[in-house]
Amino acid sequence: MLLAAIADDFTGGLELASLMVREGLSARMVTRHADAAAIGDVDAVVFALKSRVAPASEAVAGFAKACDLIDAKGGARQVFFKYCATFDSTPRGNIGPCADYLAERYGAGFVGFCPAFPDVKRTVYQGHLFYADQLISRSPKRLDPLTPMKNPNLVEVLQAQTRHPVGLIRHEDVIGGADTLRARAAALEAEGKRYAICDAVDNDDLRRLAQVCIDWPVMTGGGTITEHYPALWRARSQLRTRTSETALPRVEGPAVVLAGSCAEQTRAQLDHFEQTHPVLRLDLLDMADNAGAIEKASAWMHEKLRHGPLAVAVQSSPEAVAEAQQRFGRKGAGRRGEKLLGRVAIELHRAGVRRFVVAGGETSGAVLEALKVKALDTGPYIAGAGAAQAVTRGADPVSFHLKSGKLGSVDMFSRVIAG
Repeated sequence: MLLAAIADDFTGGLELASLMVREGLSARMVTRHADAAAIGDVDAVVFALKSRVAPASEAVAGFAKACDLIDAKGGARQVFFKYCATFDSTPRGNIGPCADYLAERYGAGFVGFCPAFPDVKRTVYQGHLFYADQLISRSPKRLDPLTPMKNPNLVEVLQAQTRHPVGLIRHEDVIGGADTLRARAAALEAEGKRYAICDAVDNDDLRRLAQVCIDWPVMTGGGTITEHYPALWRARSQLRTRTSETALPRVEGPAVVLAGSCAEQTRAQLDHFEQTHPVLRLDLLDMADNAGAIEKASAWMHEKLRHGPLAVAVQSSPEAVAEAQQRFGRKGAGRRGEKLLGRVAIELHRAGVRRFVVAGGETSGAVLEALKVKALDTGPYIAGAGAAQAVTRGADPVSFHLKSGKLGSVDMFSRVIAG
C-alpha cells in the first residue's frame, strides 16, 4: 500500500479516505472490527478509531492493533496519523503517546506534525494554531467540552505529551522549498529533536511540505497534506492505473440524522432541519433516570419514521451540557450521550433505516461501533460539503454521511437527506 492511515475519530478517517478516492486512489475505511481480508487490495487504507479522548493506554492499544493489520498486509510506504485540524487532545494525550508508538514501531527518526486545514481557516504560523484571524485559544474552541484549546503554541502542547524533544519547521523554511525543508528537518534531528510542528498557512505550503514528508516513514497531521501525495506518486510511477471508477451503490429507504455534537454549527443545522422535519432532542438527565423516557422516545421514532426523515439529537445547549457535566463529569456526560445514540442507531437499523447522517466525530464512532461496521467503501471528497459518504460492504449495505460537528452549511442535513 502507498498509505496506511490511522485516524483518531471516524469523521476524520472518512474525510481522509474520501480525499484519496477523489484523487484517483482505491481507498477503504475500516474499523477495529476489521481483519486483513476486510482491507482488501487497495492503494490506501484508513483505520478509524475512537481514540481521541480515550485513556492513553487504550488509544495506543488501538494503534497497535491497526499496525498489526497493516504489517499483515505487507506494510505501507507511509503510516500516517490523522487527527483534527484543531489538534484536539487532552493534557495527557493522545497525540503524543500515539505518535511515540508509531515512531518507535517503524523506526522513524524524524516525524512531522501538520494539522493545518487552510480551506476551513485552520492554519499554523510560527508554531501557533489559528482559526481565521484568531489564535485558537481566543476562538470558540477554548470552550470545547471535551478538548478545550487554551494554549495556541503547538510546540508546547505537544511537548507536554511526549518525552521526545519537539522543534519547529518555521514558515520561512516552508516557503524556501524542498531543499530548505530537508535541511531544516536534518538540523532539527541533529539537535536531538525527533518531532517538529510544521507551519502552513495555505495550500501551497502544504504542497511544499508534501514534497518532503512523503518520504518519511511516519507523518502526522490533518488529512489535507495527504491530498498532495497522489500527484507525487504519479510523477514517480508509484500509483497503479485504475481501469474504471466504481460508484458507491445507491442505498434506498428511510433516512435519519443522529447528532451528538455540541458545536454551534450542528445546532444551527438541526434548527434548520427542524423547519421541515421532526427533531427529537434527548435530555441526558431524563434518559439516565427514567426508563420510561427511553420507551417514549422509541415510540416517537417509530411513529415519525412512517412519514419520512427525522433527526434525533442529544440536548447540546451550553446550559444542558454544563448540567450534564456537573452530574456525570466531562467525559462521563460525553460517553452517556454516545451510548444513548448508539442504542438509538441499533433500534433504527432494526426498524429498517439504512441511511444515516451522523454529526460529531465521537458520535460517528459510537454509531458505527454500535452497528459493528467492519469496512466501508467511500465516495470522493467534495469540498465544502461538510460530510463524506461511505457505504458498508456486504449484502445489506448501509449508507453513512459522517460530519465533523463544526463543518457543513446550515442546510446540509436537508440536502444530504434529499440526495
